[in-house]
Amino acid sequence: MRVREPVVAGQFYAGESDRCRAELSKLLQEPASNIDPDARLLGGLVPHAGWTCSGAVAAKVFALLAAHSSARTIVLFGAAHRFRGREAALFGDGRWETPIGPVGIDKRLAERILGQTNLIVDDPYAHADEHSIEVQMPFVAELFPEAKVVPITVPPVPNAHEVGQAVGRTLSSYKYDALIIGTTDLTHYGPNYGFTPQGVGAKGNTWAKEVNDQPFIELVCSMQSDKVVAEASKRKSACGAGAVAATLGALSLLGASEGTLLQHTSSSEVLGGTQGEDMSDSVGYAAIVFT
Repeated sequence: MRVREPVVAGQFYAGESDRCRAELSKLLQEPASNIDPDARLLGGLVPHAGWTCSGAVAAKVFALLAAHSSARTIVLFGAAHRFRGREAALFGDGRWETPIGPVGIDKRLAERILGQTNLIVDDPYAHADEHSIEVQMPFVAELFPEAKVVPITVPPVPNAHEVGQAVGRTLSSYKYDALIIGTTDLTHYGPNYGFTPQGVGAKGNTWAKEVNDQPFIELVCSMQSDKVVAEASKRKSACGAGAVAATLGALSLLGASEGTLLQHTSSSEVLGGTQGEDMSDSVGYAAIVFT
């Protein structure tokens, strides 16, 4: 059996079981949103930085999805920070370990997805050093303990939305009750990221969040799956644009028509607020759910 061991536990989130559960409990205590309690939520978009910076943002999405859905199938679309393949890559069998227990892979669904398209390959090694999906797995283990998952890394290629459409077709054809969760961070701004068109410090960080992130968020909320990769490339406004395009492509075929922004913040706001200082670097985070 394939087993994907955690690689950023103890760095991006607590690596010990008790501490991880306590951290999750704290993150999930924050009020999520005033979304209509009768709304049918089909999925969400979450950030993937360390929980200190973005965990509370991701928790809003996971808490709402858990409150609105009893789905036992979750497809997770992740960013490709290190993977250099052109096709999307799924982890098709076995389990992912987390500090609070394993999350099983839906092998049958993975096989069915692979039968729908040549845009996705079964490549567990694409996930070996990638953190974007890993930091979501403890939320899945805690809130959806009966669920099985299919993790898919999606590079930012022009046809990334077609990857999601293939997944959406598979889920529809076989009548899965499934959730789609994608992950990206937004503008990486500052000297450490080599991107400072508005200078270094509070002014530039504010521009990154309030100006540079906004067109991408608007495309996401309006479900324009075929435009987000080009937008992110043009403005350097998302590191997981392929994952976002796939998320939107799948959700569109499952009946979603719009995204609702729950929160939009940045690491400089989170850390600056706790440390009382301006930050020279900043990364944007958004929590979005889809109906």
